[in-house]
Amino acid sequence: MSKEFPYEIPILYEDNDYIVVNKPAGLMVHADGRNEGPFLTDWVVARYPETADVGEPIRTPEGETIVRPGIVHRLDRETSGAIVVAKNAAAHAALKQQFKDRDVAKKYVAFVWGELKEEFGTITRPIGRSSGDFRRWSAQPGARGEIREAETYWTRLWTGKAEVMKEGQPVLEKFTLVEAEPKTGRTHQIRVHFQATHHPVVGDQLYAPGRPPALGFARTALHSGAIEFTDLHGKTIKVKAPLPADFIAAFGALGIKIS
Repeated sequence: MSKEFPYEIPILYEDNDYIVVNKPAGLMVHADGRNEGPFLTDWVVARYPETADVGEPIRTPEGETIVRPGIVHRLDRETSGAIVVAKNAAAHAALKQQFKDRDVAKKYVAFVWGELKEEFGTITRPIGRSSGDFRRWSAQPGARGEIREAETYWTRLWTGKAEVMKEGQPVLEKFTLVEAEPKTGRTHQIRVHFQATHHPVVGDQLYAPGRPPALGFARTALHSGAIEFTDLHGKTIKVKAPLPADFIAAFGALGIKIS
């Protein structure tokens, strides 16, 4: 781990135009005008100075300009896993178009509360702003602002029971391990969609604040496990991100075999 940067950033793939890294949980991708960082973009610019002017800045509601060198998509702070960074303007533009055309395939793994009885399914619920909390998004009636279509495919990988503590007493609760594929790219989409179907992601303090800690997770149990896109030469790039320690521990405790 670098002395200058407090997180280890494993590089999963690299060529002349793109890098794919395994973002650790707890690290924000880029500045948001409220938090001091550090941010993944700090590491990117330090290691790849040529990316400093790559990408499009955004403006916060307060009017502050936020630079996002090389970043086309993002992962939530507590979400770990694969994220792509563009090294140059051509690569950034090409990847941005692929996201716009929904040609980038992303697969996440997550533990959610409750038992999903079907083997697979699709959540098709539009997403807007929560009417009760400015930090949250909502796929429920009453969402405000611009309401945008959102679609998430999911596959059940495992379901079972585990002990959690409620009011000081151990209680058995049902959980499901899912693989989720968001076909659209809305903010918090997977978290919002599973919360709307009454199966919030384990450890999600924003969308399941009343749920107790479970399965050993001290953060949202969501990991970007794989991403697939096309490089500037038309080659398909497929990258997998290894499971982090908390997922491996949960798999071991629950007897889930890692494939």
